[in-house]
Order: sequence, then C-alpha cells, then structure tokens
Amino acid sequence: MVRLPILLVGLLLAAQVQARTSMQDWSRDLEMGQKALAARDFAAAYPAYAAHAGTNPLAQFTLGLFEREGWGRKTDPVAACIWFEKAAQKQVPAAEQLFGDCLAHGIGRAVDGPAAVQWYRKAGASGIAYALCQAAELYISGKIVARDVAQGLALCTAAAQADSPPAMLKLADYYREGIAVPQNLRLARYWYDQAAQRHNHESQFRLGLMLSEGEGEGGDANLAQARFWLEHAAMEGYAPAYLPTAILYANAAPDPYTGALTPDELAKIYMWNRAARARTPNSVQLAEIDRIEKLVLTVMPAQWQPDLDRRVADHLATYPQ
Repeated sequence: MVRLPILLVGLLLAAQVQARTSMQDWSRDLEMGQKALAARDFAAAYPAYAAHAGTNPLAQFTLGLFEREGWGRKTDPVAACIWFEKAAQKQVPAAEQLFGDCLAHGIGRAVDGPAAVQWYRKAGASGIAYALCQAAELYISGKIVARDVAQGLALCTAAAQADSPPAMLKLADYYREGIAVPQNLRLARYWYDQAAQRHNHESQFRLGLMLSEGEGEGGDANLAQARFWLEHAAMEGYAPAYLPTAILYANAAPDPYTGALTPDELAKIYMWNRAARARTPNSVQLAEIDRIEKLVLTVMPAQWQPDLDRRVADHLATYPQ
C-alpha cells in the first residue's frame, strides 16, 4: 500500500537537500519523476529517478523509498538500505535517519548500535528531531549499545523541546509506562498535552484517558477536558477514541431542569458508539457497545436514527481504516 506521508517526504525533501547544497539544484533534475510519483505512476517514476541516481542524492533517497515501500515492485529492504546509505553520505537528513534504522536492525549488514546512534544524531542535527528519540530508545533498552537511561531521556527530551510531536508522544509514553525509566505521571501528562495541542491524535487520546482517570497533576479527574480531547481525536478518525468518547457522553451529568441527558448528548452517544462498532474487533468492547446501544435506544427517538447513521457513515468514509 502507498503511504501518502512517505510520498510527501520524497517530494518535499528537495528543499532540505537544496539548502545543504550550493552547486546544484538537485530537485530540478527530478521534476518528471516527482510528477509521476505524485500521480502514483511508479512505472514512469522509477526510471526517471534511476537516470540521476549516480550523482543526485535526492534520487538515491527516493529509490530507497521505492525499495522499502514496494512502490510498483516487491519490497527489498537490503536494496533500500544501500540507497539510503548513499544518500546519507551526501547529507540527506531523512536518509541519515533511515540508514540509522538499517544499522539498528542489521538489514543487509551486521547490527551496529554505535553507528546507528551516530546516524540518528546526525539526522537530529539536520532537523529530523524524532531521530534523537530513536537514538534514545537504543540507550534506554541497552540491547545494542551500553544502557544509559539518563542520556536516552536527555536525547528524547531535546527532540520534544525541538517541537516534534512524535517525540513528545514517545517521551510521554516512557514516563507513563514507567518500565524502562522511572514513572512520572505529571511529566507524562505534560508531554501528552503538548503533543495534543499540536494535533497528535494518539496524544489527544492518551491525554483524554489520563484526564478521565485523574492521572497526573494532582490526581483529580477532569471529565470535561477528557471528553474534549478524546472527541478531538475521534473527530479526526482516531478509532480507539470512539468508544471512550461515547462512554464519557453516556456518563455526563443530566440536565438539571429535565433530569435527562440533552438531545445533543444522546446523539453523540449513539454516533460514537456506532462508529466504534464499525472499527472494533475486540469482543469485550463489542459487548460494551451492545450494552450502550440498547440503553440509548430506549430513550432516543427512533426517527433520529437514519440521519445519525448517515453522519456516522460519512465520517467513516472520510477516515477509512
């Protein structure tokens, strides 16, 4: 399957390469290939890049993506790593990061933890901040480099402070799980909040769960804020947030004048519960979904269902799995 974010990386890296190169505009040579790649015409794109692979590091990097992602061909991780190494040696930032992956996993060569760390650090210095968290993971796990939790946390913190939402998420996960590093729920909640504000959906989901349970920041639950973040993630298609959002609406305080949930709350319970049903294979969750649906249908007017079902279908079509 074609991964659009990776496609965009391949198309936009020209700016990064050009900024580091004074002798040639590498992207100009690749305009035909870039247009074909944007159109997913891999049969035309590949030879357009290959024609410049001898001297153009952006072409080398993109050919590595062809091999890694299987665009119009079988995946070949070893060939991908050969191209990434060539481009990394020419200081293409994303190639530096992906070549670090090759060394960390021993793809087509022996595992080399110290070299992987070196390339991750280079990528981080080149502007790919999350690569520092990848180096951090090697230090924290201690499997292929000497274990150094303090250095690992410092690296991933530096990446998070460089405004990388994935790094913020990774750092928050470390502090929440408290397995490889000392647990610190206050810091976990802080970094989830920082990433959530930058539209990282998993962080919005994690922050919502922490707020619903009162984890971190004094231990008091904040259900209104929990629902706010969970629904933000749900509205942008993050499926794990569907059921918790429905549950928080179901547990909302009744309207003080009617003693019942508001029409909007009933509709939200029904819609997010239905969305969860469409995306949930888990039998335990499906049983909970059945229970919630039976309860809401006893009080929600039946004539609402066609319109609400249409809204759910539209949402799921917008955010397919």
